[in-house]
Amino acid sequence: MDAVDWPTDRGLQVRMATAVVLVGLLPVGFVYAGLALVNTAGIWLAKLATDWVLAGEFYIEPWLVAGGVVVGFAAQLAVGDTIALRALDARPVGPDDEPGLVENVTRLAQSVNLPAPAVAIADSDAPNAFTVGRSPDSATLVLTTGLLDALDDDERDAVIAHELAHIKNRDATVMSLSYVLPTLTYSLAASTLGLLQAIPGAFTGFRHTDSDSARGLLLGIFILTVSALLTLAVSAVFWLASFTLFRVLSRYREYAADRGAVAITGDPAALASALATIDDEMAAAPDHDLRAQDGGLDALYIAPIDETQFKDAPDFVANDVFPQTHPPTEARIERLEAMTTEGPT
Repeated sequence: MDAVDWPTDRGLQVRMATAVVLVGLLPVGFVYAGLALVNTAGIWLAKLATDWVLAGEFYIEPWLVAGGVVVGFAAQLAVGDTIALRALDARPVGPDDEPGLVENVTRLAQSVNLPAPAVAIADSDAPNAFTVGRSPDSATLVLTTGLLDALDDDERDAVIAHELAHIKNRDATVMSLSYVLPTLTYSLAASTLGLLQAIPGAFTGFRHTDSDSARGLLLGIFILTVSALLTLAVSAVFWLASFTLFRVLSRYREYAADRGAVAITGDPAALASALATIDDEMAAAPDHDLRAQDGGLDALYIAPIDETQFKDAPDFVANDVFPQTHPPTEARIERLEAMTTEGPT
């Protein structure tokens, strides 16, 4: 088939370039914010505990910080795909396993001059799809059995085209890098919160201690508490900043991939119908399948996981405060319906 005249999305390019710069700067800022905390509150707490006086301050060479960030990003690119595929236990399939599916993926990829991505299937009733890969040459397209069962041929091709648009736009790599700091800061904050929750148990030691030992234990608890609270505060600030950046970029890239899918298939109605079907089927999907998909891969899916539909979901307001990973499905469908009569924009 003839190659598609791929439209350049300057808006997406600008956003990705900006995200790359911020993704590199935020971890550096996080390190130096932590260093500043050590040189102020940390030294004060050390002096309080030991009467130790430091002549000067701690310092980290910028090249060491930059090198650490690069190593972290390289590790994410090296193992991120494997982690994502294992998270859903996705199994690779080839022409012998799914000849029609693999043939369609290859045909649509060739239409935009892309190497055909590897194809994997995840056993899940929740209909979804996502793409991972450091580059178009190493991309893997993952489809769930729930999606393959729920969609007709045209809808399935539209979803495949949407994922190929992500590969063509190279935004999956940026999203993978963008998730490094949110993951790091969240893990640090969770560990610190666990420490804070364990501190009250230390008070049980007061029962069999003399006054001097009790004062020492109280001082230790005070130092641990202050250190944990400060660490939690810094981690929370950088988590919020990086997570918001991650989600804002994710929302725009979905609109861009929708437009790309229409450019590939020429059928906006098929993608609109697919999104509506996915939305309906997602609401009826079992909790265990939704929970298996919920987590670090949220922004990569063609459809978001709505935590409020879990049967035991708490009444959180996070989505009212922070931008969601995806635009509203209704808004995406409205744009696609407009393309049906007006043509792609």
